[in-house]
Formats: sequence, structure tokens, C-alpha cells
Amino acid sequence: MATIDFWYSIGSTYSYLTVMRLAQMADSSGVAFRWRPFNVRHVMLAQNNVPFKDKPIKSAYMWRDIERRAQKYGLSPRLPAPYPLADLPLANQVALLGSEEGWVEAYTRATYRRWFEEGLLAGEEPNLSASLSEIGLPAERIIDTAKSPRIVEALSAATEEAMALGIFGAPSFVVGGEVFWGDDRLEDAVAWAKR
Repeated sequence: MATIDFWYSIGSTYSYLTVMRLAQMADSSGVAFRWRPFNVRHVMLAQNNVPFKDKPIKSAYMWRDIERRAQKYGLSPRLPAPYPLADLPLANQVALLGSEEGWVEAYTRATYRRWFEEGLLAGEEPNLSASLSEIGLPAERIIDTAKSPRIVEALSAATEEAMALGIFGAPSFVVGGEVFWGDDRLEDAVAWAKR
């Protein structure tokens, strides 16, 4: 079975669209996805690429574009969602722990749903505890472990790996060294993986 590395960062607005449809894409395409959380904010700052800060016209376009695409996918976000996330690193540290323990997909979907559909910021309370509780996990243990130096360093290492692959934004899909950037490139990545 072909596998695609799905590089995403909770904090990326367009990643919402991919996160909420990736399970269905995996089922319909027969392609597996390996969820790879990283810190996109670090990448953007390192590359002097902050796309929406102080750019109200571009920001308004982004929200309208996400709204149109969400309708196409049958999603119902309440937009604009609160943005940016203050605790983007913690949200992704929890996701990275989830990738180690096997619950990354469920957590990521739950936290994005709360962020985009209920207006509760990912990486903060009450989103963190509610999302972890929803998927049957002990929130206090998970959050404490996610804040540990080991997980902080693991997220940093994953971010450096993403940059070494040529990833500059989220979501990105990597297939055999080929990088496809953006939710609108998911189908292209799947087609490439199935060649």
C-alpha cells in the first residue's frame, strides 16, 4: 500500500480542510497517511514568511476561500475562527505524543472541530481537555507529558526534518521526496503515490 507523509501543524487554517477529510480520502483511495505534526510557525519565522499578519485583504480572502472549500467538502465551520493560536506549540506537542501513542488522528480531528466549529482555541483550555476526554484519554497525564523536555525536543526535531525536506507550509504531503503543498494538492499527492 502506498503511504503519504501528511505534514501538518495545528494552527494552520487550511489544514482544517485536510484533517476533516483525510480518513475518507484514505478509505476511497487505498493510500495510507502517516500523520506528521510539526511547528509551522517556526518554519515561517525562519523563512521570514508570515502570510496573514497585517494583511487584512489577504486574511479576508483566506477565510472566504476556506468557507467555499468547506462547503464543497460538506463541512460547517463558523468563520472566521479565532486566529492565530497562542499555544500552537503545545497543540502540536500533544499531537506528536499522539503520533507516538496511536491517537493522533482522533485528537487532531477533535481539536480542529472545536476550534473551527465552536470557536475554542486549539492548544488551550477548554479545547485541550475536552478533545482528549472525548477520545477517552486522561487529559492531565497527556498535557503534562506533552510539556516534557523530551516531547518539546521531538517536536523541534520533527520541524527540522520538515524543513530539510523542503516543507515551508502546512498542510504538505510528501511522497518519495516529492512535496505537495496545500489542501488543494491532496488529490495530486494521492495520484502521485498511486503511479
